[in-house]
Amino acid sequence: MIGAAALALTGLAGCAKSDNNNGASGAAASSPAASASSAASASSSAPATKSGEVPTLVWWTIGGQIPANYDKAIEKINEYTAEKIGVKIDLRVAGWGEWDTKINTIVNSGEPFDIMFTNNGKYSQQVNMGAFADITDLVQSATPDLYGLVPKMVWDGTRIGGKVYAVPTYKDSSATQYWVFDDALVKKYNIDLAGIKTMQDLDKPFRDIKAGEGKSYYPLSLTQGEGFNGFFNAYDDMTLGFAPIGVKTDDGSRKVVSVLEQADTMANLKLMHQWYKDGIINPDAPTKIEADPYRPFFSAQAFPGAEVNWQINAGIEKYDMVKISGPIYTTSTIQGSMNAISANSKYKEEALKYLQLVNTDAKLRNMLAFGEEGVDFDYVSDKVVERKTDTWPLAAYTQGTFFNLAVTKGAPEDQWEQVRKLNEAATSSTILGFALDITDLATEVANVKSVWSKYSYELVTGASDPEKQVPKIADELKKAGMDKIIQAAQAQIDAYFKA
Repeated sequence: MIGAAALALTGLAGCAKSDNNNGASGAAASSPAASASSAASASSSAPATKSGEVPTLVWWTIGGQIPANYDKAIEKINEYTAEKIGVKIDLRVAGWGEWDTKINTIVNSGEPFDIMFTNNGKYSQQVNMGAFADITDLVQSATPDLYGLVPKMVWDGTRIGGKVYAVPTYKDSSATQYWVFDDALVKKYNIDLAGIKTMQDLDKPFRDIKAGEGKSYYPLSLTQGEGFNGFFNAYDDMTLGFAPIGVKTDDGSRKVVSVLEQADTMANLKLMHQWYKDGIINPDAPTKIEADPYRPFFSAQAFPGAEVNWQINAGIEKYDMVKISGPIYTTSTIQGSMNAISANSKYKEEALKYLQLVNTDAKLRNMLAFGEEGVDFDYVSDKVVERKTDTWPLAAYTQGTFFNLAVTKGAPEDQWEQVRKLNEAATSSTILGFALDITDLATEVANVKSVWSKYSYELVTGASDPEKQVPKIADELKKAGMDKIIQAAQAQIDAYFKA
């Protein structure tokens, strides 16, 4: 599952996390743009045969519905990069709701690609399957500017078995969680934002809004994949991409636990279930795939100024952001957004050079993030853009660093410097740097994820009663191998931090 994606609505804020966090659903990869460009995949699976031929790299990413001008925008991007580095891109978009299934199919079938967006929910398994190239040495020799841009701690956070298999998107690489309210509702119902610190503190505002707006109004609109974004943030998932196992981020003893059975988790699950029963959460949450453009309230990993893009997409005057937790570094926050090179790509070096250009060239960065100049956005200044549409489908947080990206008009002009300061001020999980090695646990990991997938949508949207379901889920997880994973994880952590 994908994460942080209430953020997907902005295309900017946040990083993709695992657990139960998906963004708004978008168009399938079989969209017109994807179909029109499918012929280019053949060129990515074999080296150039003609002198001076410009290779076209297939890059799979995640995003929303494909707009009418998508092909034209990509054509302009390709004109620019062909001149700059002699490389073009066939940028294919898997919609939010289909991303899990689509990417699994591509990796499992061996379908050719060159670059693929990945995150901590899939990365370790994909590496374990041999899908991604080891770029530990190549990224330093072929793309020194890219390697030098990303801090060592962030590169280290991508390592599996001591090797680097993906380029992290250096941005809000530490996680800061916000709760976001429509300012009009805050004023109408006199909501004390300063007094909101816990999920329990949301109960009164939600009930006031519900009572005032009517029976068919849902203050907390959720989708099946996202649930309540950040719900499991208190636990470090060890990059497993599996919420029911983790270590409390501030636990000095570094004890691996069954997260669903912890008292704090159960209390919040019970509250969610009560909200669902009382009509605060939309009744179709367990089956709803695509988030509404406007939501009265949502939870998101973000940074100062992210609300500007949310306001544009939602068509409202103002969103208020309340910081709830963070900033904090975990290995999973670092692995929340990365781009990997296919182990079978004939253009590994070219792919890295393309990613280097994304991360170091502001013009390319802005085209990928905002779309076609003059149609989707205009420049206000070199470092500020004004968005003209809300239809550009690509999620900017998946592409590259924020630190060469223009800010959107209305956001603080020092927005990215504020993000950098958040990273510098971040605390660390007690197991920062540790990533669970699942080489000998592949069967158990696959089995427990299969069990979780049966129950997670209803549990994380409040639709099922946790007092009944959690014992059932925990029992099935244990039969599927959860205890073995916990024991192995504890042994690996103990060994890692004794070394």
